[in-house]
Amino acid sequence: MRHNKSGRRLGRKTSHRVAMFRNMVTSLLEHGKITTTDAKAKEIRVVAERMITLGKRGDLHSMRLAASVIRDKSVVSNLFSTIAPRYKERLGGYTRIIKLGIRQGDAAPVSLIELVEEEIKPGKAKLAPAKAKVVSPVVAEVSAEA
Repeated sequence: MRHNKSGRRLGRKTSHRVAMFRNMVTSLLEHGKITTTDAKAKEIRVVAERMITLGKRGDLHSMRLAASVIRDKSVVSNLFSTIAPRYKERLGGYTRIIKLGIRQGDAAPVSLIELVEEEIKPGKAKLAPAKAKVVSPVVAEVSAEA
């Protein structure tokens, strides 16, 4: 029974799955977005958001924890110097998953997972300035007579 066991197994052994997640999170933080299947994207989101949270803490211990997951040292330094400060006011939700459709080869649902660039704030839409109404001379004469 799988009581209280979280996460998808994705048909892989544990070591293979963990290595795949580490590679994909490294690529996501390096390039800003990657294309993968829906299930993998949902699992990668958890690891990627944890890494960005570590980057926001910014201490040496956090850097070492992030380096134990992220495969490239330059990506770790980029995470702590540029990516994490971008989200210092944000409490979570650093990634976005956009569904792209079905992959033709095996009919797997494919998604794009990307880092959120900026928060979209709903606001008032700017309307074009209203044009002055042109009153035709015939209507003006009729209204003047009444």
